[in-house]
Amino acid sequence: MSDNRDNDTSTSVGNSFGKLPDHLLIEIFIRVPVSEWAELSCVKKQWANLFRGECLWQAALMRTFPSASQVKRWPGPIPQGLSKRRFAALYVSKHIFALENEIDEIVGHTYLFLKEQLELSTMPPPSGVLHGTIIDQFIACGKSRDTAHELASQIWLAVLDNLEENQHTFLSLKHLALEGDVFLPYPYSRSIKVQWKVFEKLFTDFRDCLNRADYYDVLAMAKNKFQPIPSAWLGY
Repeated sequence: MSDNRDNDTSTSVGNSFGKLPDHLLIEIFIRVPVSEWAELSCVKKQWANLFRGECLWQAALMRTFPSASQVKRWPGPIPQGLSKRRFAALYVSKHIFALENEIDEIVGHTYLFLKEQLELSTMPPPSGVLHGTIIDQFIACGKSRDTAHELASQIWLAVLDNLEENQHTFLSLKHLALEGDVFLPYPYSRSIKVQWKVFEKLFTDFRDCLNRADYYDVLAMAKNKFQPIPSAWLGY
């Protein structure tokens, strides 16, 4: 009997929500924790359409990051995008990067750009191209060469730490590790910390994916770049 009452209550609540106009649903949804948005978007087709539309993301952007309305479009190769993209970039800047308590939207956009290139591209562009795009973006926005290089390094390290552990990521990391050395002037050269992180992930998180030939190819490249080599990296 109680199960029937619970089902009736759930149905009643669902029907009540179904009768609400879109603008009221949006006002409710943007007050729900972000972690639950994906689940909400799967409840009804109407709700899924709201999360695909611009209106909800504009409202979420203004509620969560009110200063975003004051930001003008910037020059450079990485576009600002619509409200959903801007919300994701600001969320990344706030929750992944600690930049003296400031939220720098362009940092989030460059993070999303690099992560997508490494995760979604069948064959990611050379690291020099990716790094150069990030550097150009920061310089176009008025950052100094030193600041651009430091921010780019932080973004590379954050992205490498947050890549999904799957076959595609393994292939992308192997591609990055086996790239030939190309001289690029500062600040267009990747930092040693970033290069180290690529090999560290291959020899730790993806060690079981390396066959014997891959292992010795990657190890040879590591020895060419770093001395000494950590003992944990040795031994197939």
